[in-house]
Amino acid sequence: MKQLTAMSLGLALGAALAGPAHAGIYSDDLAKCLVASTSDADRSLLVRWIFSTSALHPDVASISAVTPAQREGTNKSTGQLIERLLTDTCRKPTREALKYEGPAAIQTSFQVLGQVAMRSLMENPAVAQGFQGMGRYIDENKIRELAK
Repeated sequence: MKQLTAMSLGLALGAALAGPAHAGIYSDDLAKCLVASTSDADRSLLVRWIFSTSALHPDVASISAVTPAQREGTNKSTGQLIERLLTDTCRKPTREALKYEGPAAIQTSFQVLGQVAMRSLMENPAVAQGFQGMGRYIDENKIRELAK
């Protein structure tokens, strides 16, 4: 039960990073194209970009070792990926989403891609085991009491 609780919390935290995605039909088509058009390496790049950018937050900066050069390299690669996806690979769905749903459609579609990328991070066995470590400090009896 502890492992399940810790893993569930970890997955929820990972999904929360990307925020909720409420798609119209055109942004949904764009999201599908983005997900279908990215490789595991592309999604890994997105995870590295999310991490390196999040590491700028003062609450975690002291425990991160991302150098400015690494962050700049990740920014460059991620920018090139996004440009390729929007202007080449998913050009038609991007144009339609912008035309019929406006700029928010881009954000919504990338939230879906971010959730897919974060899911691969959270499902990694080492990360899953790391989240389970927190479970050692949760009193399962107190959690069970909540269900009564």
